[in-house]
Order: sequence, then C-alpha cells, then structure tokens
Amino acid sequence: MVKKSINTKKDLSSVKAIYKNLRSSPRKINEILRSIRGKKADIALRNLQFSEKRISKEISKTIKSAVSNAENNNQLDIDNLFIKEAYVGKGIVMKRYRPRARGRAGEIKKPFANLTIIVSEKKQTNNKEV
Repeated sequence: MVKKSINTKKDLSSVKAIYKNLRSSPRKINEILRSIRGKKADIALRNLQFSEKRISKEISKTIKSAVSNAENNNQLDIDNLFIKEAYVGKGIVMKRYRPRARGRAGEIKKPFANLTIIVSEKKQTNNKEV
C-alpha cells in the first residue's frame, strides 16, 4: 500500500474572490462563466463589458475583486493574471406564491447563487533561440 503525501503548502500564485447570494439562477450564470474560463483577466473583463446579460456586471465586479486581492494582498503582477477557475453553486431559494384559478396557489421560485472566481498568475518563460 502506497501512502500519498499530503501537500499542505498553499499555492500563493492563485487568489480567490467569492460573491455570495447573487440574485440569479446558477444555470444562467454558468452560461457566462463558460465563456471566460481560462482567459486572461483583462480580456474576460472586456468580454463581460459587451455582454448583454444583466448578471455580467456582477461577474465583472467579482473578477475585479479577485484581481485587486491578487495585487494588494499577494503582490502578483496583474498583467499576467488569468482566470484559473470560475464556478457557481446553489444558494438559497425564496419561495413566493401567486393566486391561481379555483382557489389554488402557484409557486414562484426566486433562486440565489454563490459565485467563486479564482485567478492565477502565469509564469513568464524566456525562450531565446540561438
């Protein structure tokens, strides 16, 4: 039986920002997150700026927060930052009711989501040809 060594060393080149209780469904948010995963942070912000989705403003706020955290707390170079991970999870669901025909009630669900953005710094490699 082989024992695996547990790597407790924290990765200092990646920084996280979390937006809790975002008022949109996780399904709608994930559609936008698919388009920005793996891209440089400034390119992702530019793409979100021209997106017609309402929720793209909150996603760009979260990316700006992650970039600020990387710059101020970890002294990372903001020109080399890219979006390592971007995922969304379920939050609370508010339930409201509307009167319907024959004395019944129709349920309206108002979902919330928790958004997590992780940015990381790409290492510059100097490959000089001879």
